[in-house]
Amino acid sequence: MNNKKAFFKGFRDGIPIGLGYFAVAFSLGIMAKKCTLIPIQGFIGSLFTRASAGEYGVYTMVLQDASYLSVVIMSLVTNLRYLLMSTALSQKFSPETPLIKRILVGCCVTDEIFGISIAYPGYLAPAYTFGATAIAAPLWALGTMFGIIAGSVLPVKAVSALSVALYGMFLAIIIPPSKKDKAVGVAVICSFLLSYLCRNLDLLKSLNLSSGTITIILTLLISSAAAVIRPVLTNTDEMDS
Repeated sequence: MNNKKAFFKGFRDGIPIGLGYFAVAFSLGIMAKKCTLIPIQGFIGSLFTRASAGEYGVYTMVLQDASYLSVVIMSLVTNLRYLLMSTALSQKFSPETPLIKRILVGCCVTDEIFGISIAYPGYLAPAYTFGATAIAAPLWALGTMFGIIAGSVLPVKAVSALSVALYGMFLAIIIPPSKKDKAVGVAVICSFLLSYLCRNLDLLKSLNLSSGTITIILTLLISSAAAVIRPVLTNTDEMDS
């Protein structure tokens, strides 16, 4: 398949992804409006980020007046999975694929784009991933922008009602992997309980840690504990056991 055909195949496969992105990003736009972002800021931010959990975490920390360093660390921790996805995709390239195209594909990676790219038959044509991103990324950014616009013109009660969609998005992020792997479900429950304790224990209150800092600490501790107690087995590990 030549590059032109691969691009348009990716573009076609990216349309349903982009439509789903638009709906989710619209809810993020409501949150972005609460952070006083204007539509163009939301558009640019989402165009270059394209990470629902990452953007949700950042907007939440902005509302909590977290420091810039805390926001950067949270973004890195939340989006660290994309490094693993990009590493997996690097095995799909033809040996002749130029380095610049490999890097650009890595910049395009999201959960869904990774899913269709890793399933591409044979060697991955970078043009396929570029085509899917060409439609999915703008729709994600437009969803955020229109969400901010809606938050500016709709009545306060309507905006509050739409904000409920953020909780639906959050549940959509955590429930599927929790149902698939009990260890993930336990980690999620522990994060809720520990977050509650950190907000209410007098000892921790005396440390004067910001909510953003507490979130980062809990994320690192819980994920590290889960990795040690219930590591994900590779194919080699499963064969050995």
